[in-house]
This record gives sequence, C-alpha cells and structure tokens, in this order.
Amino acid sequence: MILAEAEGAVPGWRLLIPLPQEIVWSLIFLVIFALVFMKFVLPRMNAVLDERAEKIEGGIRHAEKIQEQADQLREQQEQELAAARQEAAGIREKSRQDGQQIVDQAKSRAESESDRVLTAGRQQLSAERIAASTELRGEVGSLASDLASKIVGESLTDDERSRRVIDRFLDDLESNQSATR
Repeated sequence: MILAEAEGAVPGWRLLIPLPQEIVWSLIFLVIFALVFMKFVLPRMNAVLDERAEKIEGGIRHAEKIQEQADQLREQQEQELAAARQEAAGIREKSRQDGQQIVDQAKSRAESESDRVLTAGRQQLSAERIAASTELRGEVGSLASDLASKIVGESLTDDERSRRVIDRFLDDLESNQSATR
C-alpha cells in the first residue's frame, strides 16, 4: 500500500467519495433531467393516467347503469309474473265457479226432469188405476150381479139396482183392505 501511495494513486477511501466537480455536474444534470421530466414526460403520464381513470370511471358508471336497468327489468318481470300468477288464479277460480254453476244447473235440470217424470208417472199410474178400477168395477159388478141372481134366485137386470149393489160391495171391499193395511 505504501507503494501505491507513492506512485500518486488515489487512496482506497477516496474511491467511494466523488470529487466536488462531479457532484456539481451530477446535480446540474439531475436538475435538467428533473425539469425535462416534469415539463414533458410527467404531463403525458398524468394525461394517460387521467384518461385511464376516466375510462375506468366511465366503465363503472356504464356498468352501474346497466345494473340498474337489469334490476328494473328483473323487477318488471317479477311484477308481470306476479300479475300473471294472479290472473291465472283468477281464471282458475272463475273456471271452478263456472264448473260448479254448470254442475248445479245440471242437478237442477235433472231434479226438475225427475220431478216431471215422477209426476207424469204418478198421473199415468193414477189414470191407469182409475181405468183399472172402472174396468174392475164393471167386471166385478157383472160377476156380482150374476152371483147375486143365482143366490137370490131372481134376476137383477135392473142397472140402477145392480150398480148400487156393486158399489156397496166394492166399498166394503175397499174399506176392508184399508183396515188391513
């Protein structure tokens, strides 16, 4: 080491510390570089960053608008769906009521038709009973008058008399039947 100092070499600790003129020139260059950077590069970088931030904010606003529209559409669809469900329930209820009304009308018609058929049957039965009774009275009357003629020994050809005898006989018969019932 002594040898290196004798030849005019820079000592080792001096290698780490720059010379004052190098520091000054470095500072001048740094100031010029900083000014150029702030004058030209920094505004362009800020403009690009601002543009990017504006695009991002615009995208966010656009996404929010689309989200709001989607929410409105979803709400509108839910309302329409609820209205459709309510309308369907109304239609079902009206159909149920119409069906019940049709059933009630059919029952009413069936009952009235049944009543009409029963009434007609009763009338026909009553007419047939009267006809049978009349016919039976005639036949029983002739049989009774023949029998009475044979028993009494005289002819009961008088129609009025025979009719009275027959009516009295049949009335007795009916009263006996009514009493046994």
